[in-house]
Amino acid sequence: MVNIGYTLMCEQTGPKHLVDHAVRAEGAGFDHLVISDHYYPWLDSQGHSPYAWSVLGAVAHATSRAALMSFVTCPIRRYHPAVVAQKASTVGVLSDGRFTLGLGAGENLNEHVVGGWPHVQQRHEMFEEALQIIRPLLNGETLTFSGNHYDVPDAYVWDRPDHPVPMAIAASGRQSATLAAEYGNGLVATEPDPHIIQMYDDAGGVGRPRYGQVAICYGPDEAECRKIVHDQLRWFGLGWKVNAELPGPESFAAATQFVREEDVAQSISCGPDVDAHVAAIKKFVEAGFTHVAIVQVGADSQLMFLDWAQERLLPRLRQLCCLL
Repeated sequence: MVNIGYTLMCEQTGPKHLVDHAVRAEGAGFDHLVISDHYYPWLDSQGHSPYAWSVLGAVAHATSRAALMSFVTCPIRRYHPAVVAQKASTVGVLSDGRFTLGLGAGENLNEHVVGGWPHVQQRHEMFEEALQIIRPLLNGETLTFSGNHYDVPDAYVWDRPDHPVPMAIAASGRQSATLAAEYGNGLVATEPDPHIIQMYDDAGGVGRPRYGQVAICYGPDEAECRKIVHDQLRWFGLGWKVNAELPGPESFAAATQFVREEDVAQSISCGPDVDAHVAAIKKFVEAGFTHVAIVQVGADSQLMFLDWAQERLLPRLRQLCCLL
């Protein structure tokens, strides 16, 4: 059975509404809740970017059933990896063991705020060192670490859940898939690419969770949905190598100035047709993902979406997952 999740997208919604949406999503029947961890929105028109970890604490307290996950946190500049282990364990305690720490190598958009952005080789080295720090701390070990990028003279996390917080690691190719299998308890990927799953399995990840995410825009008017997606998510098709490097919302606006509504609508399902949205999610299920989190694009449509998802979308997805 595939777990269906709901995305708390910090870039388009303020903190109080995010907590309310989390409670409503759990009530609607979503299995897990994932939250983005940004300092900036992708575009000024999105208009928000609260501190994800404060929101996670509130959501952990306000919900009781749904699993929680950061999607994803970068532990290399904005957050020291030892502090990431501490706050992940705290959320694990607050949520009674429902939290998974999603980790990735980050984007310039969010990490440059603390000064500079390492080149890709350096940040991948930093990311692996961060994993070497975080995992033993989550497991309750006292850590002394000295690497090329980090020094941890003496660290221990005092408050931890009964079972260590699991780590799921973002991957986009063989090197990162191997890293995810070596250090993590699960895989994160944003494309429904079965080759990523195969590379992860080949590296030792067989049987572990695979987390995906799919953006849709449900609404009664397809044309209006296309406008919302173009306004909010037109950066989506730039590709990871571009998205990781651009430094701010103005750069994403410039990079997407010639992207048309029809270009965005080719990759993001829009409108009231439940079959179109199911088909978008089905790609991840067929690729081998065990968990798929849905992003409903558009801040003002979340409550409408959650009502519709409870009545129409989730029953269809449960049926689909049972058939595959």
